[in-house]
Amino acid sequence: MLISVMATTKRTRFSRRVPDHVTDEIVHVLGDDDSFFGFNDLFELVFERLKERNAVSGGEEMLRLRAYEKLQNLVTRGMVEKQGKEYKGLARLPEAHSTFEVE
Repeated sequence: MLISVMATTKRTRFSRRVPDHVTDEIVHVLGDDDSFFGFNDLFELVFERLKERNAVSGGEEMLRLRAYEKLQNLVTRGMVEKQGKEYKGLARLPEAHSTFEVE
């Protein structure tokens, strides 16, 4: 019985960076207004903007889940402030936009 052991590398991440339309729209909505938004109000504005750009895929409920996950990620990264169940963009929020460039 012959067993051959070969070293293989396993890729666990997809390396190509594509624009994240959901995060971009969250950045636009929270960056345009300095007030707090409840998630449902924020999602409705993001959803309308995505529909205008024809960037909606996967259904509204799936998009709602993705938007919530991305919003919580922005809170964790310190770009969005959360008070209770309301959210407000902070000064670093534009860094989350897909076209942000470090100077």
